[in-house]
Amino acid sequence: MKTARRKAPVSRRMVNRHGSFNVVRKGISHKHWHDPYHLLLTLPWYYTLLVISLGYIIANALFALAYIIGGDGIENARPGNFFDAFFFSVQTMASIGYGAMYPKTPYANFLVTIESLLGLIGLAMGSGLMFARFSLPRARVMFSNIAVITPYNDVPTLMFRVANERENWILEAQVRVTLARTEITKEGDVMRRFYDMPLVRSQSPLFALTWTVMHVIDENSPLYGVTSEEMVEDEMEVVVTFTGLDETVSQTIHARHSYISEEIVWNMRFVDILGKTKDGSRCINYARFHDVVSLDEEKNGLGGC
Repeated sequence: MKTARRKAPVSRRMVNRHGSFNVVRKGISHKHWHDPYHLLLTLPWYYTLLVISLGYIIANALFALAYIIGGDGIENARPGNFFDAFFFSVQTMASIGYGAMYPKTPYANFLVTIESLLGLIGLAMGSGLMFARFSLPRARVMFSNIAVITPYNDVPTLMFRVANERENWILEAQVRVTLARTEITKEGDVMRRFYDMPLVRSQSPLFALTWTVMHVIDENSPLYGVTSEEMVEDEMEVVVTFTGLDETVSQTIHARHSYISEEIVWNMRFVDILGKTKDGSRCINYARFHDVVSLDEEKNGLGGC
């Protein structure tokens, strides 16, 4: 019996599906342009390209107006013509120099000097920004849509799956799991508390395929004795952080995920996705990566390749 993923209200989740925080910040300045480099690194690609393109066009338009103000200072350009001045500015800023138009007055030569310098600076900054965006290490780590609480060696255990979507190795992979819950102190203060959740295995020297992360719910677990109703009432959320070294780029990568109470199912088990092909090769069926079944169905051997 496949369990469909249940969507949780955005306000309930601290970490969204893109790894960002669903937190409304009030009483703090949101002047993103005070940190333009970080902003351009975090904007979507099309926004970054749009900002660079607009900046390039606006800069050339301003210089074109400056050339027009100086009068007839461009040889072979129509005096006062904006488009001639604009395209001369483009040639100057990009160091193209076709030779058809060139400055013929001290004022025009002065503007050309300034524009050439700004063009070199802009080219260096634009190239550096593009390289920084391309070279940012990004993890292609997939988390199961839901987590399960199921017996493991006759002890209730929280489990979820992690997979490497790339066909390479992640070295020294580490997973850390934390329980976030809302608590009320004796003084009536509402606090968001975090509790570490020890794992059966929190490290993997070589991570290439899948990994079932397990937390045993014993006397030392923050989930010990907790019911599904209490998880909803206390707004519990299991926050997962993953780090490792991507062997291809030799850089540290990281990923985040979270499970709220509606995404944690009880007395279910993940479908087995490991098996062998007819020729004896090992096989992993990622098509069933998120599927779960009841305990009885799992005992019948469902899943595999």
